[in-house]
Formats: sequence, structure tokens, C-alpha cells
Amino acid sequence: MKPEVLTNSQLERMPMQNPPQHVAVCRFIRASSKPAPYVSRFTFHVSRITFHVSRITIVLQILLLALSAQASPQTDNWLTTYSSRYARIYTNSAMQSAGTSQTTWNNGSQSQTTPAYCGIQEIYSSTNWVYVRSTGLASYIMGPWSVGFPNLPANQKTLYRFPLSWTVPTMKTSTGGGTIGIFVDGVAMFNSWDAFYWNGTTETSGAGTGYWNRDAYVNEGATFDPGYAHQQNTGTYHYHANPIALRYLLGDHVNYNATSKTYSEATNNPSKHSPLLAFVSDGFPLYGPYGYSSASNSASGIRRMVSGYVVRNGQYGTSNLTANGRTTIPQWAVRLYTNGTAYHSGPNVSTTYPLGRYMEDNDYLGDHGYTQGVDFDLDEYNGRWCVTPEYPTGIYAYFVAIAADGTPVFPYNIGRGYYGSPTGGTVTSIAQTVATNYLGNTNLVQSLNSPAVKNGSVTLTWSAIEGGSYRVDATSDFSGWTNVASGISPNQNVGSYTNVTELDHRFYRVVRTSVANFDSAGTTTFSGGGATSYAPGGSANRGTTVTVTITLPTTPPWPPANAPISSVTLAGSISGTGISDSTQGTVIATFTIPSNASTGAQSIVVVFNSGPTYTVSPFTIN
Repeated sequence: MKPEVLTNSQLERMPMQNPPQHVAVCRFIRASSKPAPYVSRFTFHVSRITFHVSRITIVLQILLLALSAQASPQTDNWLTTYSSRYARIYTNSAMQSAGTSQTTWNNGSQSQTTPAYCGIQEIYSSTNWVYVRSTGLASYIMGPWSVGFPNLPANQKTLYRFPLSWTVPTMKTSTGGGTIGIFVDGVAMFNSWDAFYWNGTTETSGAGTGYWNRDAYVNEGATFDPGYAHQQNTGTYHYHANPIALRYLLGDHVNYNATSKTYSEATNNPSKHSPLLAFVSDGFPLYGPYGYSSASNSASGIRRMVSGYVVRNGQYGTSNLTANGRTTIPQWAVRLYTNGTAYHSGPNVSTTYPLGRYMEDNDYLGDHGYTQGVDFDLDEYNGRWCVTPEYPTGIYAYFVAIAADGTPVFPYNIGRGYYGSPTGGTVTSIAQTVATNYLGNTNLVQSLNSPAVKNGSVTLTWSAIEGGSYRVDATSDFSGWTNVASGISPNQNVGSYTNVTELDHRFYRVVRTSVANFDSAGTTTFSGGGATSYAPGGSANRGTTVTVTITLPTTPPWPPANAPISSVTLAGSISGTGISDSTQGTVIATFTIPSNASTGAQSIVVVFNSGPTYTVSPFTIN
């Protein structure tokens, strides 16, 4: 039989009063005893209904092409696929072997007493900046770390911003300790230093004022988990080098051993450009190790990008530190270090202080007569100007540096200095008007997959958030809904329900009814409105930006806190930004009021994704 497709006019005539929050609806038609074909799936977004049926495939493709043309790598390339899952760890090798992970943990110093969701949870953007809020916890299972390693990861509740335009200064800035960028899974990027240096007499921790700075991968690599990451004493999970587990999730030429729960570089030839892995605080992207053979030609083939650095062992014109001692520093360090510290020699090469222990044990080939683009690919900052899939017209991009066998090599992710001006970094609030690009956890709306029908049973599956509780309702004509199942807990971020009864011409909907307590990524505050006001009863002047706290009417009943909002508008045409509703019945939005706006009493209209609309008045524009 042919599937039945409902027209817009038919759907508009269906009684759909007060649809519940976080609803997805689908319909099945059953003919005699034959399995019911999948007919349609649609999700309510305010008053719009989106069909996923073959008759409009071409239209959808056109819309997708239009959207992709407007896509921004800085806002659209974050890994949010797993943002509705709890972060997990293995604390020891036995747990890893058994595949038994934990969503809460405590070692007395770092703890996760309630679950936290993975990685990226919020994305905002303005004309000049992109803001991301993250728990800092990876999407794959983290750990285990070496026996005796004292630290565990913890939710960092980080709000980090990146510039959308770049400045390339003549005088470069050296990278410091702590976070210097964010990977697309929300995990922090640290530089290649392990926070210890040789002070002329001994190794000591500090702000890196010495000339012989210890290499993190060489000295701390034994404490990395299978994803090549670990955490310091505040629980900041971070990468110093090749983020191999993240690369596996993104499909970047990495194999996963399901038995050992470990990752390794694939041995066959790479077939595609590495994915975008991170943004550094200067705004430039970091890619995996594979790029186009010719920097300016996307049709030139794919190969591993070769680092411009070699160990100072006497080859390639470098000083032989084993024979000559650590009496000089390489020219890349001379150019970069401007802190005025008096130079001192490093310790002689020995089993205690082996060659490669310090970053300054490496030299840049460009200082010895070799040419970037001919003899090697990556400059002293570990990047190059090139075309990439996300930047087909060209961009300066950093690349992960690995050897032919996949071993990380200096300078790993980026060099000791930034190529651009590192104007980005951690912020405590957003001090300007922004657009909301992504909201995770309880803001996510489930989406039904194609149903499976077998032996008279219908199985529904849908995207879910871990810790959520779901209800399945059914109706034949939309005149009323009957609850057929409730209290359904998803398997991580996938919900499912099997209806063993044959029901003809029946629609189903899935409703999220509650969410278990979790450790949020933090609440983003917006301080850029300058002025603040309240509605109803508040006011603002033309030509100003104002943040308004809006108290909703009690009819219709309030949606739960953090329910997704479609729009907030003032005076019919002024769109609100930075919208939040973390307190039930209260919405906060920022409005930039044009200098020619109509004055007098105006209304604010709040529209939730699930359908309820609230009109709040008056709010006066002066």
C-alpha cells in the first residue's frame, strides 16, 4: 500500500491545543496484517511542522544547500553529537578491560558527585566573537591514567571566546600555561610545556621564565590516558599532543581496538583531509595531521603534514647537544623569548636529562637553510597558509604533528608561540549582544527516528538526553491523546519503546517529562546590555541596549525551566538575543533598540518552541 501523506491544510485543521513540551510526533498506518510502512515524522517548532517525506526531498536539499552556504566554521564545527550523554571515566585498567565506566567519581581532591554532560553545551556568536560554554569533559570514556596518578577530571564550567577576525603581529606572543584554546569536543588545549623549567641549578615549576622548558609529552606522556589526555590538580582535562580519541570520533584515520579500548593511527594511506579539531585563542583553527599535498590546491592529494622541527643531534645543521652541551638555545626561542631573563646553560645530556627533555632541545629547519613547502610543511608555529574543506579560499591553520608511525612529535599541536594575536580566552560573562547558535542538555528537543515494524509490533526510537524520563502517547484523530507508556529511561542518549498491540491509523508522540539532577556547565550571564529593566512596567531609551527580565503571565501554564524558546520580540520587530529561562516563569532577553523605534507603550511577545505564546505589556520605549 502507498503511505498516506497529510497536507498542510489537513494538519492545520487537526486539534493540537496545548502540545506538551519536548514533543515529537509520528503516524503509522496498518493494512490488514501486513507490516505498517513508515509514513511521516514531524516535530513541532512553535507553529511550524517539518515533514520528512520523499515528496519534499528536493526542497529540503535546496534548503540545506542554502544553509550550508551561510555556515560558519567557528559556530558550526563543534562536536555536539554527544552533548546529551553523561561524561564517563575508567579509573583503572580492570574497569577498562570490563568496559565498566563511571558517571560520578571522587578521589578527595577532584569529584563529580552528580553526572555532567559531555563537552560543548552552549554556543553564542556576535559580529566579532564566538563564545562556547563547556564542561571540559570528553565525549569518549576518559581514563584510565597511570597507577598512582593523583588527579581526576571535573566539570570546569568554562566560558571561552574566540575572535572571528584575525591579527597577525610581527612580534609574536609565547603560549603560557593553562588553556590556550578549545577542542571541538569542549576539551581544553594546553601547550607543549609541562610547567617545569631549568633555572640554572635545578628543575622547578613556575611561570616559564627560564630558557629550558620541559616538554609535556616527553615528561608526562606516561600519565596520559588512551585519548592522550590527562588533568592537573584542578581537574582540567586537557590535550598537550595528538588528540587521538577525538580524531577517532571525527573519522580521522584512527583505529579503535574494542578489546583493549585503545586507539592507534591507521596504517593505510589517508583518503581525506583531517577534520577541524580545535580553535586556538588567536582564532585560527587546528586540524589533524593530514592535509592537501599542495597548500593551495584541494585536488593535490592527501598526505601527512611534516613538522618543521628536528631534535638537536647534529643533523640538518643543528648543534649536537650531546657533544656540545646545552649551551645555546635555538633561534626560534631567541625570537620568541623577550622576558629579559638572563641566559643560562641547561644541564648536560644524560640519562637523567635525556635529549628531547626540553622544548629547546628542538630546532627549526627554516633556520638552517631548509624551505617550508619543499623540505617540510609546517612553520615554526606549527601551521601554514592553505586551503581546507572549511576554508576553501584559504586560512592560516595549525596541524597536529605526528611521525610516520603516529607518534606525536614536537611541537605537537601548536608551536611555543601563537601565529596570531591571542585575544581570545576565558571570560566570566558575555558583554555584548549575541546570537544563540546552540543550547544543549535540557534545551535539546528529541527527534523520532524511522519506526521499525516487525511481527505486529511497532518500535519507536528517538534522540534523548541521558537522565531524562519519557512518555509515549497515542491518538487516532488528534481529538485526544492516550498514554501508552511512561517512565521510559533512555540508553544514554537513545530512547526506545515497543508497542506490542496492533493499532490502525495511529499517531504517536514522545514527551520528555523530567530530567534527573545533573552538574550543569554553568549559567552564562549577559552583561553587555548596559542598562537593565523589567517587564511588565519597565522602560528603555531609543538607541540603547537593554537586558530585560520578563515575568510571564500565568495563562497558559508556564513551561518548565530551560524550555526551548523560539523568539522574544519587542514592539513587533525588535528581536531579543541572549535569551534564557533558567527560572520557570521568567525569561531574560537583551534588546538593541533602534534610534528610530516607535516610542510609547509596547508589548513583548515570548514564543516557546512547543507552542505557548505569551504577550507581556506594557514596556515603554522613550
